[in-house]
Amino acid sequence: MKGLKKKRRVQVILLAAAALALSTAMIGYAMRDGINFFRSPSQVMSDPPRTGEVFRIGGLVETGSIVRGQGETVSFTVTDGGATIPVRFTGVLPDLFAENQGMIGTGVMEEGTFIAREILAKHDETYMPREVVDALKEQGVYQDPNG
Repeated sequence: MKGLKKKRRVQVILLAAAALALSTAMIGYAMRDGINFFRSPSQVMSDPPRTGEVFRIGGLVETGSIVRGQGETVSFTVTDGGATIPVRFTGVLPDLFAENQGMIGTGVMEEGTFIAREILAKHDETYMPREVVDALKEQGVYQDPNG
């Protein structure tokens, strides 16, 4: 009788371990496209992303760089003060998107141009995403709007 209980206990533990490993693998597989790392333009220039790698880029939209193309295509450059990256986006830009304002885009690099599939802009006159503020501070170009 004791041998049967011990055998059953070992089977339950092995089954639980296999279920845990399977669920961890399934969660990792589901999140593979959901994790996008943030990079500043300087980081993109110093350590280029792999081909097809989806990531987020952020900084300030350079003054005078917004060019409206055919339809909903817009081109502009984003900078952190240390480097500048050209960006192309097809779609509707957020209402608060403007020159010399903070933005974050999600997309991929193609032939030196960041092809954005999503653009996020600041939501009031003082807000800027934390990652963008940190990148601008690192380059020494961030100015606190509150003094």
